[in-house]
Amino acid sequence: MDIDQATAAALGFPKLKYAWIERERRWLCADIPMALVLTVEDITDLYVAGTRLRLREALPRDGGPAMRRLGRKADADATTRLLTSIYLAPEEFALLAGMPGRRLIKTRHHLRSPRGVALSIDRFHGPLEGLILAEAEFDDDAALTAFPMPDFALHEVTDDPRYGGGQLALHGLPARP
Repeated sequence: MDIDQATAAALGFPKLKYAWIERERRWLCADIPMALVLTVEDITDLYVAGTRLRLREALPRDGGPAMRRLGRKADADATTRLLTSIYLAPEEFALLAGMPGRRLIKTRHHLRSPRGVALSIDRFHGPLEGLILAEAEFDDDAALTAFPMPDFALHEVTDDPRYGGGQLALHGLPARP
């Protein structure tokens, strides 16, 4: 799905040149297939109250550099959203980290994936303990549609808005489908 200028403007993105399209599917999982894990990072997300903003800090477990960014998302539909990001210096991140909002803490496992698809599994902590959610990102709608459910997944939840990060932060763990 391409997003036209009118749709982008209605979602709060008046200039598409500053945004990119993310295509994603999500699945519930019972566990993480550790044999497929390439890298692991610990992520803390702050969903800023009353906005579409997310402040993220990702700390690679291999000791690599931290990634800190402020992002803004708006869903065009269940699989497609517009995103913008600003990468932050540590002192900028520290200043913004005091904003009001809800936090999600998770460990992300990046997997060796088939067909060149970016595939990861998040194990959530704190109030969402026990939730394991896989996601795959795609370059185009054809790849998104053609991708089969991974054999380690239990159930697809792409069309269930309760499994989006902002909704999980706000409402907590959904009842299992």
